[in-house]
Formats: sequence, structure tokens, C-alpha cells
Amino acid sequence: MNRDDTLWIGTPKRAILEDIFDDFLRFFVPDADQVFDLERGFVFLDKELEQLFPPEDDAYKNRSVDKLVQVYTREGAEKWILVHIEVQGKADPAFGERMFTYFSRIFDKYRRPITAFAILTDGTKSFRPSEYAQSFLGTSLVYRFNSYKILEQPPDDLSKSNNPFAVVALVVQTALKRKKIAEEALLDLKLEVAKALLAKPFPKPKIRQLLNFLRYYVRFNEKDNRVKFDQGVDQFTNRKETVGLEEFLIQRATNEGLEIGIRKGEKIGIRRGLKEGIKEGKIAGIKEGIREGEKKGLDQKAYAVVANLIRQTAFDDEQIAGLTEVTLAFVQQVRREIATQ
Repeated sequence: MNRDDTLWIGTPKRAILEDIFDDFLRFFVPDADQVFDLERGFVFLDKELEQLFPPEDDAYKNRSVDKLVQVYTREGAEKWILVHIEVQGKADPAFGERMFTYFSRIFDKYRRPITAFAILTDGTKSFRPSEYAQSFLGTSLVYRFNSYKILEQPPDDLSKSNNPFAVVALVVQTALKRKKIAEEALLDLKLEVAKALLAKPFPKPKIRQLLNFLRYYVRFNEKDNRVKFDQGVDQFTNRKETVGLEEFLIQRATNEGLEIGIRKGEKIGIRRGLKEGIKEGKIAGIKEGIREGEKKGLDQKAYAVVANLIRQTAFDDEQIAGLTEVTLAFVQQVRREIATQ
């Protein structure tokens, strides 16, 4: 299936779980605002989790997407718990055991309460893991965890929900239909989700993050359909008229240029496309820059895009992160390096 589960936690792109983690908690914990001190924010323990589960030979081939988050409760300043999340994209009979292994290693290191969520994004109806159990000679163990099967969720309920995580679930359901329908039908489905998303009372940054997740989580095989999707979103939002030409040019150059650069290892396209597009205010300048980049190659990829936006625009770090679909920490790192040059 032509989809990318790594977008849940991010690679060079934004991590949707980090973008909407407060909404994730509210979706699964009805009284989340009373249980958690959401104003204190969250600590994403990616490096710590990698240390607990270092990659081995072919480890990434079958490994599910995982996230470990430190969350503060309202019981006291030093009272915090760990939220462990697994995004599992295919049926795996050993999944329950792996969830228990994660729990045991995390608890062994932190000695803190842990709640675990398994987000099942697979298309196998019979795969519904929610526990791991073993018993031998009078000794037994049962480990239960929260399990959420996206395939089984009623689409109407997700559409009516005003929680951003429900939109994420709708996007996954759209991806699950990918192998059963033609690309034209997939285009209609993605536009339908986009239109519903834009009607939600979400802050603009979250709408942008969710639109990007919808755009990249399941990709079209045909470039024409990618263009039609972007044009459809433009029509829904009147984007060219309401956002401003400069931001529109930057986002289009970033999306198109990064895709070319990452695919072909090109160097000049995004940088020259952004420079000419911002300077002259013409989409033609960006397209010419990207065409030139196809000939000369890109090795700095997202770094060059972020550096150009820092030097040539007044956007703050969060705006740049949203436009280029990289993490806020990445933008801040680039800005620090530029300041020392």
C-alpha cells in the first residue's frame, strides 16, 4: 500500500502525533484536561526510546512506529506518567508480546506509571490485539493495553467529531481504501476529507498540519492527481487570495522542490526556485528554479530550504516549520547555526 506510517512520528517531516498530542489525549481520555496538566506541555523521549530498543539487523523492516511521551498530571509538580504509543500497520501475531516487552523495559528504566495505546492502521479485520498473557506451573501474567482499530471506526462518527485526531483516523481509513479503488476515486475521497477538515473549528496551524498529513500519508501514483488535489484544496480555501502571494510561492516551491530533491539528490532547485519566486513574485520563477535543479542536483535538501526562509523572510520558527514540514527543533537548530556563521 502506498502510504507512509512514519509520518505519525516524523522523519524529516513533521510528526502528526507531536502536532496534535493534546488532542490525542482528549480523544482517548474524556476528562484529559482534569487528569493531565496540559499547559506544562510534553517531553517526547525519542532518543531514550531508541536507547532502550537499539536497531539491529533488519530491525526497521518489521518494527512498528513507536512514541514515548512524558506527561504531567494535576496531582503535583513532580507527578508524571509515561504514555507509550505504537502505530501498527500490519497484522503481527507477536505484537502483544512486543507491547509487553516495551512496557517492561520502559518501566524498568523509569519506574513510573505507564499507559499504552496501540493504534492499529492495518486492514486485517481479525487482527485485534489488546493483551499479552502467559501461564506456567502456577505462575501467570496478563498485560492489557488500550487498542484502537481504525478500520472498525464508523466514518460518520469520525466526520462529526471536532477532535483533530478523528481527522487523522479518517485519513487512515482513506488509505485503507486505496488498494480497492481507482486513483480518480481516491482523489475524490481525499478532497472530501480536506473539505470536511476545512469546515472544522480548528486553529490554522493544526489545519495546515492535518492537510499535510492527508497530502503525504497516502500518495497518488499519478502526478496529475497530486496537482488536482492541490488545486482542489486551493479552491476550498481561496488560498492564492487569502494567504498572500509570498507564502503561497514559498509553500509551493518547498513542496515541489523537496520532492524533487529527495528523489533525485538535487542541489539547486529549491534554493533558486525560492530565491526567484520570492524576489519576483512569480510561480514561473520557482518552476524555472526547480527545472534548473533537476540538472544540477541537491545535497542539503531541507536544510537549504529552512536556511533560505530564515535569511529572506520574516517568518518565525513555527511558521517556517509548518511551511517546510520539518520539526520546530530542526528550524531552531538551523537558526542557531546561521547566527554563529
